Amino acid sequence: MAENTLLIVEDDPGLRNQLRWSLDQYAVQVAEDRESAMAAVKKYEPAVITLDLGLPPDPGGVSEGFAVMQEVLAYAPQTKVIVITGNDDNLNAVKAVGQGAYDFYQKPIDPEILSFVVDRAFRLRNLEEENRKLARLHISHPMEGIIAVSPEMHEVCRMVERFAPTNMSVLVQGESGTGKEVIARALHAMSPRAAKPFIAVNAAAIPENLLESELFGHERGAFTGATQQVKGKFELADGGTFFLDEVGDIPVSLQPKLLRVLQERVVERIGGRQPIKVDVRLICATHQNIPKLISQSLFREDLLFRINELVINLPGLRERTGDIQILAQAFMERFSKQMGRHLLGFSDEAMGAMEAYHWPGNVREMESKIKRAVVMASGTLIEAKDLELVPGQVKRKLPTLREARDGAERQVICAALVEAGENVSKAAELLEVTRPTLYSLLSKFNLKV
Repeated sequence: MAENTLLIVEDDPGLRNQLRWSLDQYAVQVAEDRESAMAAVKKYEPAVITLDLGLPPDPGGVSEGFAVMQEVLAYAPQTKVIVITGNDDNLNAVKAVGQGAYDFYQKPIDPEILSFVVDRAFRLRNLEEENRKLARLHISHPMEGIIAVSPEMHEVCRMVERFAPTNMSVLVQGESGTGKEVIARALHAMSPRAAKPFIAVNAAAIPENLLESELFGHERGAFTGATQQVKGKFELADGGTFFLDEVGDIPVSLQPKLLRVLQERVVERIGGRQPIKVDVRLICATHQNIPKLISQSLFREDLLFRINELVINLPGLRERTGDIQILAQAFMERFSKQMGRHLLGFSDEAMGAMEAYHWPGNVREMESKIKRAVVMASGTLIEAKDLELVPGQVKRKLPTLREARDGAERQVICAALVEAGENVSKAAELLEVTRPTLYSLLSKFNLKV
């Protein structure tokens, strides 16, 4: 399909030429009847068609025009058909839209207004095509919950694949909202422990006086209110994975007990006398600067050595090249489905505002904003105001055309390699280029397979 190809179907030579001249910003093709129209559709695959309903052999009626429209939409359902009707022919205009036409325009022709209608159809058609491309490039790997095409997250996924089969402790570092628990669950799901429990605890969300009991459990009568024996989270995770979020918030007084679990693989309940053996793989996460906490005597250095046998650093959303668009589309589709909305995507203004925004709350903030925007959107596209983002509010340096082109090429190549399981021949097929061309591009962007 040629993205800027417009087909004009009109039997009046004078009007056909007028339309061709007034819409010459597009790659215009013309047809005068059903046969030539369908031949042009199959040859040029136009994105948009203007269709006069009064065509031969029924120039005074609309039957032939409707027949052409139905045949076009059956052959190329994504094509935007704008029907042109006689003056005050509201009935057939509404009927055409009801049968699948994108829009209608009534004679007499005003070139400026018709150009606006056609331009709007092209923008919607191109937006829908971009959404389909993103869907085709969507990463398909066993890491549930990870949505990305960026080289930065591609590298994170590689690390998850390498680390998952081991029993070594992993420290996941990243800003709040970057998806640290998603990575922890992916590590568990791809490990030999996948059939065993995955237990998660957020140390920052539990009061200090309750955290010890939560982690290690307690015996009956160990303290006031302890009316029965309770197993701690480490015991409940036996055989599986224990995810300790915000490990930097663990009180210094509890850190020796945590260190003992890692060194000796035993826990001791509050009020208990017998150590209890546990077999757990520990994954920790934090947004804090642990070396700084160590310098302030708020974190034990020997504990850090135990929890960071392997380290994964998660980039902030603003650092993930190309992921803003694909994440936004994925969230929009999920929430649209949940809420019964039929949204097509984001306006150029909304997408520009999201690309310019700093995203201090990262993926979690984006998810929240788009969920609200799905509710607030009044049309088929989400606007910047629906996201509570103001275009121009955040200034950014515009890339040069070369930088933008290179960035787009690198992003699509990375996505194709992921989709193809790093098989260069298959990736070249997906990109519709030869293998030598793809190898040349890999060298250009310093990408290794």
